[in-house]
Amino acid sequence: MRTHTFQAMGTVVSIRLRTCVSGGGGGGDYDALEEVFRALDERFSLYRADSELSAVARADLPLTAASTTLRDAYEQAIGWRNLTGGAFTPHRPDGVIDLSGIVKAQAMASAAPLLDQLSPTGWLLNVGGDVLAGGGDPWQVGIVDPRDRQQLLGSVPTGPGWRAVATSGTAERGEHIWRTGALAEFVQVTVLAADIVTADVLATAILAGGHSVLDLVTRTWPLDVLAIDRNGALRATPNLRASLT
Repeated sequence: MRTHTFQAMGTVVSIRLRTCVSGGGGGGDYDALEEVFRALDERFSLYRADSELSAVARADLPLTAASTTLRDAYEQAIGWRNLTGGAFTPHRPDGVIDLSGIVKAQAMASAAPLLDQLSPTGWLLNVGGDVLAGGGDPWQVGIVDPRDRQQLLGSVPTGPGWRAVATSGTAERGEHIWRTGALAEFVQVTVLAADIVTADVLATAILAGGHSVLDLVTRTWPLDVLAIDRNGALRATPNLRASLT
């Protein structure tokens, strides 16, 4: 087992490789992976005054004149907004375009082919608690208890239908989600899906929109959900409830 960690997008990126290809796993092998995250952060971070998205936010750069990469990310975010009835949105309450809800997951998805080359027999990518797995044998992924972040609610195995595990919640960063429901019904939502963009976006949408969006998501997409409400009650799809250990 080889591991590699680095800082990106304001969080920690952690990589675990089961076995590397011959001669693989050296420091240089991770350069391309780190570049994926660095390039997207430089373009999309609103904490960087020199980023392209910051220029759009300041109205120094019209959205129509932005790069294809930025406009494609915005278009994808708008698509998710429409699919979730506005629960997921790239627009902050002040009107600023914020694509942080989708860009991290896009970086993880872009890193997957590079990780397949480094470790064909299996890898696990963890970015700020969101997880994407590759390879054959399943990994066990823990789900943190929002009432005590030193404890786990349980763990679930990854697999072909559950390559991605994304969690959105308030325990670590407080109320950073733009709620669309009348009440903050959930304090943490974990979504297990085949791809990380779907898992990450819909975890955010359910947290923002509450029970009505949870019902919409579970009717519409082939995925599994564990949601914890503000009273500590758990709601889980049957498949996830059976797999939670």
